[in-house]
Amino acid sequence: MTTQEIKDYYDVTEHSDVRSDLIYASEIITGPKVAIDCGCGSGSDIEYLSSHDFKVYGFDIEDESIKRCTERFNNNNNVILTKAGFSSYTYPKASLVVADASLFFCNITDFDDVWVSISDCLSPDGIFCGSFLGAEDTMSSPSYDGDAFWPEILVFKEAEVRGIFKGYEICRFTEHKKSGMTAQGSKHDWHIYSVVAKKTDIFL
Repeated sequence: MTTQEIKDYYDVTEHSDVRSDLIYASEIITGPKVAIDCGCGSGSDIEYLSSHDFKVYGFDIEDESIKRCTERFNNNNNVILTKAGFSSYTYPKASLVVADASLFFCNITDFDDVWVSISDCLSPDGIFCGSFLGAEDTMSSPSYDGDAFWPEILVFKEAEVRGIFKGYEICRFTEHKKSGMTAQGSKHDWHIYSVVAKKTDIFL
């Protein structure tokens, strides 16, 4: 995406409605309220979590994201921002990891190690709240222009998503399929698996 397209996207999403999964995930936390927002974008999830007494670590690979969030949370000592990608970020201990529409862009060859890092940083009974791209999404089709948007997209089948969560209790699992228009005005078919899962003490 061009710099302007990224800015336009952040303009649209800066004050997005809070997803029901995130509200639910934040309400079932049993330990200290510490969250990591993976791919924090313009900071709408950080805004919600920090307003509900979470200490929030946010990271994003885009300069524009970190710039906007730094300005937005300039006076909030409970928001810690880092410019990093999934594989380069150092994950602090947390009770909640949020990865909404961001793991789509994790490098395919890095995902296994990234998932270990996410699991390892979660405290016992910690919560993962995030989404995975399905095979019927426009971004996973052969006609998707990766050069214009993002060169590599991570796609999962439902069984593959469920298989990731060995050692977790899946609290919510929702498959979303719908067609509509993007913020840029182009048609898009969405196919997304949303998951809220609790880490257990026993890993299989």
